[in-house]
Amino acid sequence: MKINITADIKSTVCDILVINQFEGEKTTEELANKYAIDEDKFEGKLGTTYLLPTYGKQAARKILVLGLGKKEELNTDKFRIAVYKAIKKAMQMEAKKVAFEFTGVDFNWAEQFVYGSYMADYSFDKYKTKKDKKVEEIYVNCDEGLLRRAEIVTSGMKLTRDLANEPAQFATPSKLAEIALGLGLDTKVYEKEDCEKMGMGAYLAVAKGSSQPPKFIHIKYTCPNPRKKIAIIGKGITFDSGGLDIKPPASMLTMRDDMSGAACVLGIMSKINELKPDVEVHGIIAACENMPGCSAYKPGDILTAKNGKTIEVDNTDAEGRLTLADALCFACEQGVDEVIDIATLTGACMVALGNVAAGIVGNDCDMVHNIINAAKEVGERYWELPMYEEYKDSLKSEVADMQNTGSRWGGASTAGLFLKEFVKDAKWAHIDIAGVAFMDKPMNEFIKGATGAGVRALINYISK
Repeated sequence: MKINITADIKSTVCDILVINQFEGEKTTEELANKYAIDEDKFEGKLGTTYLLPTYGKQAARKILVLGLGKKEELNTDKFRIAVYKAIKKAMQMEAKKVAFEFTGVDFNWAEQFVYGSYMADYSFDKYKTKKDKKVEEIYVNCDEGLLRRAEIVTSGMKLTRDLANEPAQFATPSKLAEIALGLGLDTKVYEKEDCEKMGMGAYLAVAKGSSQPPKFIHIKYTCPNPRKKIAIIGKGITFDSGGLDIKPPASMLTMRDDMSGAACVLGIMSKINELKPDVEVHGIIAACENMPGCSAYKPGDILTAKNGKTIEVDNTDAEGRLTLADALCFACEQGVDEVIDIATLTGACMVALGNVAAGIVGNDCDMVHNIINAAKEVGERYWELPMYEEYKDSLKSEVADMQNTGSRWGGASTAGLFLKEFVKDAKWAHIDIAGVAFMDKPMNEFIKGATGAGVRALINYISK
């Protein structure tokens, strides 16, 4: 899909011209006012559409009236979802060229227009013999600079979504490493032997049960005189069987998405050279599979992380935090100011927040709130969870410094406290995207499958 900027929308030859209508108001098209509003009483409720032919009287073959609801209640999220629905409607009509004219929208809508358009355009049909039908060209008149920047972000989101949708037979640790090495950035892939020398006992324990070799990936973007140095860590479990504490079949079916955090990091780093932030960015992924092979780590094993802390394995299905523990230690050794990890970490976070918001915790209130605000600006929702010291009691072990799971109550907060033990001399935030990284059915502007969670939010945060 190609988005074109044009000043004269109504003269654009196209299959469908989309115009907006607010509830209780007329449109800029007399044809729509006569047939849609006056005769058929179309109300313009948010996301509703009305299609009518132009009978050859205009450059567009058809007009699609797009309801934006009450004008005073319209916001960027509602606008984006309405655009998504308009594009989906155009796809149903098998339209190839679609023009949009918006009037009366009181905010700069260029970025949200792009997000809504490309989210509607997205499908994962790589393995289908019959490909999905798409809109080929869009015409719009808006801020071109913001539009093109948003296109870069959505391109990073597409890579993230594609990787998280890929079956585990394709998106292996080695494939993630191959993709990272092809980004044109300063990239180092550490093999198992390298990780052993660095003392990554927690990460390597998780990898032991798989025939796929682990790959610890470090991608670095540099710029002259960076105002800040940030490390972004993505959980990279390319398939999670649960290990010896194996998951039930229904829970295992979509565990190809357990590397959504890693996919987010690759999506961001794939576009960092185009975005050129004045920030040094480290992308870090401890990639491996969690499988119940004959060498798999076992409940009751005691692991030693990179910082020397010992961990009793209470449950092999709490593996993500073990890989993140060593990754956090590594990140802090890079001399960064801030560390952000993003992970499909706990079902407890999904229980707390459902699939409409990610959870976030951290050791610096300002940093956490800045990330929340950066996410909100681009259409992602983060909700701060507490990290009360009382949660830490359930992590106590009689034979090690801690165990890798705690009580089922407050599980997302407890996981955050576990990770905090491996952060040193840096501001840190942990984002739990377990509920928002993968949809089991369509919701708002997402089809079933991977959502690209975190890409928009973290690019916006880095850019600020």
